[in-house]
Amino acid sequence: MKSRTRSIKKALPKPLKRVIRSTIRTFAVRTAERRVLPDFLIIGAKRGGTTSLWNWLVRHPHVEPMFPAAQQIKSPHYFDIHYDQGLNWYRSHFPTQEALLALEKRMGIRPLCGEASPYYLFHPLAAERAHAVVPEAKIIVSLRNPVDRAYSNYHERLGSGVEVLPTFEDAIAAEHSRLAGTDALVRTGAYSPEHDSHSYLARGHYADQLTPWLTHYDRANILILRLEDFKTDEAGEYRRVQEFLGLPIEPAPPTPRHNRLPVPPMNPETRSRLLELYADSNAKLEQLLGRPFNWNT
Repeated sequence: MKSRTRSIKKALPKPLKRVIRSTIRTFAVRTAERRVLPDFLIIGAKRGGTTSLWNWLVRHPHVEPMFPAAQQIKSPHYFDIHYDQGLNWYRSHFPTQEALLALEKRMGIRPLCGEASPYYLFHPLAAERAHAVVPEAKIIVSLRNPVDRAYSNYHERLGSGVEVLPTFEDAIAAEHSRLAGTDALVRTGAYSPEHDSHSYLARGHYADQLTPWLTHYDRANILILRLEDFKTDEAGEYRRVQEFLGLPIEPAPPTPRHNRLPVPPMNPETRSRLLELYADSNAKLEQLLGRPFNWNT
């Protein structure tokens, strides 16, 4: 049945798909007052394993997908890009209270719902906006060696056609001029494509980005993961996430990694230079969180 449904959806012309999506969203907005707000937010880092983490969680029997489930939405980007759409638009992405109550009655436990928008961590207004709407939400952050994160981010942007510079070295050399004035612009509530898409190095200074979240949310409500730990103890890390969210413990679903890109090795000289660039920033992160991250290689 599922394969037949997918075949039908695939056969639909794109204009019709857009009409269907718009109609569904309009209905969801009109029923927004009956809809819940998220129990958890996965806020980043981009290229830090957020997609794999989301796809693991949404397969948990007590985690509900965003609405509508058939669209497999992960990132509404409300607290960064689409804040001007309003709270009813945001609510429209989540299940109704009645649906969750029916599931709770059947399963004996209230299901959770959440979302994963990895730009939240880097966006200077997202933490304050999120706290104003969902002050009790659990916050999940998945960090990655900033050198590897930047390189992966560049190749993802290059592959999507957003990046036009032919080498990673060209892109990071251009980053300062590309981002000039964008932070101030974003703080006015405007959207900056450069700030969103070409911030390869800037997104790796995690301590500065975590500070607003630690200011607005209790530390006990923030779980900070390290992508490298998933590679060495996937089951253990997935268990940590479930315990943090108060979910019944389930084994990690046998899901392949998502958003993997076949990329050539980084130039060793570039890697050495970036490790030096991030040394102080990584030390600041370790001091802020009181734990080592071991990103010196």
